[in-house]
Amino acid sequence: MTSGTFINSGHEVSLKALVEAIEHLAVAGSISDQAIVRKVTCDSREIVAGAVFVAIKGYSADGHRFIGNAVECGAVAVICEEFPADKPGNCFFIKVANARKALAEAARIFYGKASDRLLVIGVTGTNGKTTTSRLITSMLNANGIPAGYIGTNLCRIGDRDIVLDRTTPEADLLHSLFARMLDEGCKAVVMEVSSHALMLWRVFGIRFHAAVFTNLTMEHLDFHETMQEYAAAKQLLFEQLSPGGFAVFNIDDPYAGQMMSKVSPESRFCCTVMHGNSDREFQCNRFFSAEVYRSSIDSNFVDMHFPDTRVSLEVHLPGSYNVMNVLEAAAIGYGLGLDPQAVSGALASVSSVEGRMERIGEAGTGYNVFVDYAHTPDALQKALETLRRLKSVGSRLFVVFGCGGDRDRSKRPEMGRIASETADKVILTSDNPRSEDPDVILDEIERGITGGSHIRINDRREALVKVLSLLQEGDILLVAGKGHEKYQEIKGRKEYFSDQEILRNTMSNMNMRQHHPGSALKEKT
Repeated sequence: MTSGTFINSGHEVSLKALVEAIEHLAVAGSISDQAIVRKVTCDSREIVAGAVFVAIKGYSADGHRFIGNAVECGAVAVICEEFPADKPGNCFFIKVANARKALAEAARIFYGKASDRLLVIGVTGTNGKTTTSRLITSMLNANGIPAGYIGTNLCRIGDRDIVLDRTTPEADLLHSLFARMLDEGCKAVVMEVSSHALMLWRVFGIRFHAAVFTNLTMEHLDFHETMQEYAAAKQLLFEQLSPGGFAVFNIDDPYAGQMMSKVSPESRFCCTVMHGNSDREFQCNRFFSAEVYRSSIDSNFVDMHFPDTRVSLEVHLPGSYNVMNVLEAAAIGYGLGLDPQAVSGALASVSSVEGRMERIGEAGTGYNVFVDYAHTPDALQKALETLRRLKSVGSRLFVVFGCGGDRDRSKRPEMGRIASETADKVILTSDNPRSEDPDVILDEIERGITGGSHIRINDRREALVKVLSLLQEGDILLVAGKGHEKYQEIKGRKEYFSDQEILRNTMSNMNMRQHHPGSALKEKT
């Protein structure tokens, strides 16, 4: 696995061509016909000779403060919203109304409009983006359409993973990834599109051949402030459909109608698992439904109804919400002209997505352990309700979770309430407290706890080891919040941390002691 920051090489464009492509208010300086751009970046630390530096006014720092450093490091041009008082004569300056939008324009031009040459599929919503995106990516690859993936902290091109800092990267990195995908033979890219990315112009200029709306629930209200603003941000994706493109909507979600208002009826594909809605109600061009006729701890057995055929398959992912994720992926496949049987076969072969209701187990334990990224009230409730329905009579449902620091505080007591009302045993612990006091976060979660049995253990490793010692035959444990993440962020520092690794190691040690009770003593003598 490689880092998300890498040198972009092999791409050049004339400065004059770049300037002509950007909507600008004013310029300062002269452009040589021979001036060549060798990099576009908004990070002054990545400036190389011939780079264009885009000064963005961020939330924690203003890029305009670093213009001088960029010029000293060899920037051939600076794109900014305000000209500096002293403009060095060896650098060309471009004044724009919106530097974030200009960054997207410049990066798209610099990387040869790579996104225009890819089949771009965007997935947005609060929960289910990663699972749905991974399912679509697997389905495309299995059906002869080489596809890359960009999503939660990860870009995948073929068998290579690139670690990212956010769900949807900044525009300069995003377009470099598109170019890299083209170079490595990709025909399509499936990407998660966050509300932050839409609001901050990271995907400006990208035409999406297809888009998916998964759902909308309480999240990111520290950024958007209200659910209305959050919904409006998500809607922006559907304004960027390419001519002839289509959008897939989960019409079981109450926000579906609002989302599809940006899409013409002939471009709407509607999905339902609840069967309480119809294509007539939403004026859908294509209607897809799924009926679960049997479930187990590992999978769902489903009848999937396409517009012109029915396919039965086993979805190797627990929970009805995963059935919706599969159905949305199937609708994308159908819209791209793939055969329903081939689509269903490819989707049925996906048995797990890291950190998304991922089963962690070892033979002989007698209990079931799942790790899930659920870090919102809705996601936690759906995960717990799914597992509660699957547990045997007399067994118990445990949950370990916390809430991230420096994020929406209003969800903390609500998640406490949901956990205490749905699980039999609740263990509160840290989950990326960041700059906040972990005890304050746990106090706020506890305010929502209405009853039942709960304990709090700040140290997440200690909490995981403790809960495994409490499990008995038939019990189910959900470890929620971090999912795929491989770090804990505390007081500005990120340190390696994996729920899965700790769980597996602890379970392995417990199993070994159970079958070889004298082994620990023998090792010490």
